[in-house]
Amino acid sequence: QVHLVESGGGLVQAGGSLRLSCLASGNIFSINTMGWYRQAPGKERDMVAALGSGGAAVYADSVTGRFTIPGDLAKMTLYLEMNSLKPEDAAKYYCAARNKVTNQVAAWGQGTQVTVSS
Repeated sequence: QVHLVESGGGLVQAGGSLRLSCLASGNIFSINTMGWYRQAPGKERDMVAALGSGGAAVYADSVTGRFTIPGDLAKMTLYLEMNSLKPEDAAKYYCAARNKVTNQVAAWGQGTQVTVSS
């Protein structure tokens, strides 16, 4: 079992910045990728960014150039640095951990709300 805890959400004005944090615990040796997803009301949960154990990061087109995903998977810590926030970035953000064997998401955090005022 992997347990994820996010923090750092809140209210920010458009153009502002926020930093989300995620800390993993439990059977962390089963994990080789961690990432951030978001879900707005009435919409599907979509991947925002992900970080592999080798350090490679991938980003959704909508956030490329504005968000970065620093982290240390050996320490099971992950961040999401969000800059130039737009109202359409408002959503509940979830940390996720992917199992190295099944390549499926093995754990979700409880989510942290990001609200962007225009």
